[in-house]
Amino acid sequence: MAKQEYTRNRSDSKIGKIVIDRDLCIGAASCIAVSGTTFELDDENKAVVTGVDSVDDDTLTMAAESCPTKAILLFDKEGKQVFPK
Repeated sequence: MAKQEYTRNRSDSKIGKIVIDRDLCIGAASCIAVSGTTFELDDENKAVVTGVDSVDDDTLTMAAESCPTKAILLFDKEGKQVFPK
């Protein structure tokens, strides 16, 4: 599977890593509707992270939850997957 990983460096964040599963992404852009400062679509109409530290954990979680294919995976700073569970 083609996955892109992005490490978060926010000290106030419990989320340490965002992973986009490009095989699952269908370009629905719901993540962008929730957090346009974090996500955008690339030239293949797949989500990419552009602002890894631009939003708080709640907004990032809402963006991941909005994805109809669950292509956005969130991990805590210890590497444990926190979304989807």
